[in-house]
Amino acid sequence: MINLDIFCPETTTVWSFPERGTWATHNPKYRGNWAPQIPKNLILKYTNENDLILDPMMGAGTTLIEAKFLNRNAVGIDINKNAVELTKKNLLFDVKNNSIQEVVEGDARDLSKFSNDYFDFILTHPPYLNIIKYSEGKIAEDLSNISSLNKFLNEFKVAVKEMYRVLKPNKYCAILIGDTRRRKHYVPLAYRVMDLFLSEGFILKEDIIKTQHNCKATPRWSSMVSNYDFYLIMHEHLFIFRKPDIDEDISIFKDSCLLTSLN
Repeated sequence: MINLDIFCPETTTVWSFPERGTWATHNPKYRGNWAPQIPKNLILKYTNENDLILDPMMGAGTTLIEAKFLNRNAVGIDINKNAVELTKKNLLFDVKNNSIQEVVEGDARDLSKFSNDYFDFILTHPPYLNIIKYSEGKIAEDLSNISSLNKFLNEFKVAVKEMYRVLKPNKYCAILIGDTRRRKHYVPLAYRVMDLFLSEGFILKEDIIKTQHNCKATPRWSSMVSNYDFYLIMHEHLFIFRKPDIDEDISIFKDSCLLTSLN
């Protein structure tokens, strides 16, 4: 029997889930995976039944589990074979619809198997530099092994270009990304990543603040706050971008600082 937790769609730009959803095969064991309430909200908001969605950095498959529940077709990609196998296992539950979820071992920077304007929606929760090394350095191409900010951004930019290419015009792309610290100073990784999307031609639709709960490292860092003289980072950014229509005049967004460049 699948336990469906009480779910209420979000209506503001601040999202908080003190208790993460545990229905179906959802669980918090895979480090850094997002709460299922996040993809559930996004899929319900930005797609219709039978649409095709993409998670190019799927991890343990939270997005695909929700896609299966909500009768959306989905493709999930991850560079880590262990994540691929775990996702396949997590999708082994029955639902009363005909949706299809495809699990692929691959790289978000190479979506060449998919044609231009292919997906109805893209959503993903990528690594935050090397905060969590998902392959422990064993996969050279794994973005989570990159410690250099500039190298991370340069590599991630390739993935952004691919996401823009395969997304249909006037459709949406959502990304949950957090910030970090270096030498006790704040590194606004989220806004640097946001700028990659804007530079590629995406238009910013929403900036949602997602509050952090139940972080395993919080007690350890809380005891060090006074010694290191900084505040704990307890939020992430959920950016929603829109790919403009082919004939859309996007110059008006340039004036509103919603674009950093015009292609």
